[in-house]
Amino acid sequence: MNKTQPEIGINGMAHVILTVSQFDKARAFYSDLLPQFGMICVNDGPDFCYHVGARTAIGVRRCDPEFEGERFQQYRVGLHHLCLRGRSREDVDKTAQLAAKLGATIIRGPEERDWAAGYYYVLFEDPDGIRFEVNFVPGAGLLKEDETFGSGDDYVRVDGQDLGSDSK
Repeated sequence: MNKTQPEIGINGMAHVILTVSQFDKARAFYSDLLPQFGMICVNDGPDFCYHVGARTAIGVRRCDPEFEGERFQQYRVGLHHLCLRGRSREDVDKTAQLAAKLGATIIRGPEERDWAAGYYYVLFEDPDGIRFEVNFVPGAGLLKEDETFGSGDDYVRVDGQDLGSDSK
């Protein structure tokens, strides 16, 4: 593991913008979900909704008209899934309950996996099928001395099929 001083100081992720085909449904979904994460809506326009807080921001953007019939495809070029880190396992559990209440499809969890020691998460889909994860990893996670990334086979695909048993 390379622990040298970086040339450029990055301080987290500033924002992610999700382009959606079902803007009204997505706006309602994220406007109910994100404030529970401590995020505040700072813009709610006819084509763009933007929430800021919890050291990041998430925007939801209406797609161009020619793409309105499309849904998110996890293995197309672009975003695979979005993951926010919770401060506790209880935050993951609360997220799962809230997501289910908001009508999200729960893909997996809350459950533990061996990607890092203590990795606990829930994975769900928004109205467009965009996959959203909230996880909790105790301590330094994969940056802990001598820690290794588990379940490497989960990220191997052959002919469009996952080799691992439960790939994201």
